[in-house]
Amino acid sequence: MEHVDLAMVLAVDGSASVNYDEFGLIAGGMAAALRDPAVLKGLTGGRIGVSMLSLLLWSGVGAQEILTGWTRIGDEAALLAFAEEVDNMPRTVRAGSTAIGEALLAALTLLSRTEAVPARAIVNVIGDGRSNAGIAPGPIRDRMAQADIAINGLCILHEEPDLLEYYAAEVIGGPGGFAVTCATFQDFTEAMRQKLTRELTSTVV
Repeated sequence: MEHVDLAMVLAVDGSASVNYDEFGLIAGGMAAALRDPAVLKGLTGGRIGVSMLSLLLWSGVGAQEILTGWTRIGDEAALLAFAEEVDNMPRTVRAGSTAIGEALLAALTLLSRTEAVPARAIVNVIGDGRSNAGIAPGPIRDRMAQADIAINGLCILHEEPDLLEYYAAEVIGGPGGFAVTCATFQDFTEAMRQKLTRELTSTVV
């Protein structure tokens, strides 16, 4: 089994609080951030020079779908191809409630099927609201943290200005776990770029 520097799940909120225009801004913003040269350096500049990325869309209970399975990122071409898939991600789950605990469980299952041995594992939870359905995220977060999985967050504050405090208490955790915020969906691209750069380039080994 191949060893890699990193396995990262990008877990995107597709719940009803995110309308279709906002969903498009998330997709485009994530893709733009992934195309940043600093992100490429972070994903391919480690000791091994290879990372794995996957894309998970989530909403309510039972509404999680892997949009792009584990993708090996060893050069710019691979990252650009992955970014293109992110840019064009379909909204395939029902725009229902916000089940962050269920999303974390789906991400944990996805990480167990990496087919690689990562030096680090990160789950990026991207959302605009508190969990309001399904299992509570806190215990799942704690289980993942005990397995040395980092859970990082990007909180979009347009509806819940205090969402960062909720993420800090119930969602983020594990090695170096942190969250960043953006005030609106229009600010998302820069927040995502800063977040990826921070979690990748500051910890290259």
